[in-house]
Amino acid sequence: MEAHFAANKVPPKSNAAAVTISLAFHVVYASTSLSGGYIPDPQISSQLAVLNNAYAPCGISFTLSSTTRTSNSNWFNNAGPGSSQQTAMKAALHQGGASTLSVYTVGFNSGSGAGLLGYATFPSEYASNPTDDGVVILYSSLPGGTAAPYNLGYTLVHEVGHWLGLYHTFQGGCSGTGDSVSDTPAEASAAFGCPTGRDTCSSTGQDPIHNFMDYTDDSCMTSFTPEQCSRILTQISTYRGIH
Repeated sequence: MEAHFAANKVPPKSNAAAVTISLAFHVVYASTSLSGGYIPDPQISSQLAVLNNAYAPCGISFTLSSTTRTSNSNWFNNAGPGSSQQTAMKAALHQGGASTLSVYTVGFNSGSGAGLLGYATFPSEYASNPTDDGVVILYSSLPGGTAAPYNLGYTLVHEVGHWLGLYHTFQGGCSGTGDSVSDTPAEASAAFGCPTGRDTCSSTGQDPIHNFMDYTDDSCMTSFTPEQCSRILTQISTYRGIH
């Protein structure tokens, strides 16, 4: 499970996505106000558009299969990674199998999730705990939300990257296999803000601060690399049966 605390664009392979993934969207709210996590349909549509635009160069698209809204302030506030609230929330709401992306929006106001933007499971983890599979994100990180500078919708793009099998660009620092992708320069640590020219592992090139799998501001994130796209397709074929 990967948690998210607070380059050039890849040209699209084709006009049509090669893979379509079904997305079940679960809004968990504390009150029926926007500040209570009650996300309206247009905001979900905007988030889906951001997600599809980001993954189009990889030949992947997402289609919204269902939307649920659940009033539960305990889950909303406390459904952090490893918590009993997270387990109960997913047990009650999870839909579909390995090929369905379940997304949950919560508030992360206390407990193990306090301060988080989101967290996700990896494809290889599905078989051991199918109900746990999915992505949990801060409701205010959706496009138009209040979690600036993380309110353009790229928190979900980042967390879905983990769900599809990608690691952080700074995985492993300057040595070892890093993020298991050959065309992302090694990075000693996470980048925040948008530090143009940052180079923490001088032997491999400037840090990939514009990559969706770093920790930079949403406005700084622009792309995946071709090899990240290749890894995604291999991971979801192997572990999710998506071809």
